[in-house]
Amino acid sequence: MERDNRNSALAAAAILIGFGVLAYFMPTIMLALGGYSPAVGGIVAVAFVAAFFLVLYLRSRAQRRRGGE
Repeated sequence: MERDNRNSALAAAAILIGFGVLAYFMPTIMLALGGYSPAVGGIVAVAFVAAFFLVLYLRSRAQRRRGGE
């Protein structure tokens, strides 16, 4: 495996693991915030999904700028 491919695989794994751990605790976070305000719980859930796609989008732009695939 080439160095660039290995780095890309490690970065993708770190992103997926990080979001996976956060997704595991998301119901608890939403219930805690939902006790305060249901709207805040919903906003946090939407922000979580949006953040996942934003991170992937920014990563793809950075790779394209570096000349990656």
